[in-house]
Amino acid sequence: MKKAFTMLELIFIIILIGILVTVVIPRTGSNKLQEAATQVVSHIRYTQHLAMVDDKFDANDANWYKNRWQIFFASTEGSSGEWAYSIFSDSSGRSTGNPDETELAINPLDRSKYLTGGYSAGIIPFGHPKVTKELNLGKEYDVKNIVFSNSCSITKSTRIAFDYLGRPLRGAFYNYNSAYPAKNRLITTQCTITLSNNSKSIVIAIEPETGYSHIL
Repeated sequence: MKKAFTMLELIFIIILIGILVTVVIPRTGSNKLQEAATQVVSHIRYTQHLAMVDDKFDANDANWYKNRWQIFFASTEGSSGEWAYSIFSDSSGRSTGNPDETELAINPLDRSKYLTGGYSAGIIPFGHPKVTKELNLGKEYDVKNIVFSNSCSITKSTRIAFDYLGRPLRGAFYNYNSAYPAKNRLITTQCTITLSNNSKSIVIAIEPETGYSHIL
């Protein structure tokens, strides 16, 4: 008897189609900022998918929660000073919030590459053959700035993680402390991420609880 697709498999296929569409559609006469936002939404959804299929809970590791899958935006020397993002999960026992090559997600459309646009602090820089250049939003889409709303940022962090239920979480996980305990990391109101160039901006929203991401 032929087996049916599971719900997670269907979700994964839908996410892959979304990512593929952002890559293969010709850019002639297109809006680069819109393209960038569409790509970011697809990769936020893919990060959520990874979190749901790769539960990090480990009863033998008190710091297991620091290893959740996350999407991290930054402008560093490794990204040639441009805004770029990476999708990764910290390794057990090494929860620094700064991914290295072994912690990066594989690009599902090209498994010879990682889902990063380049980053400093131990990660592969932009220009490395394993970098996915489209994730460097500055170089590929002329994005000049990225701003997270207060509802999805702690101490000006620019990263979003997800738990095994797909719920969005804010802030870096390597620096949990009494001032920002785990219970305060769950996003409870709509989170927005604003991408902008020199003349325009576009807003991405992530809904609380469901983690549904979309362009406003």
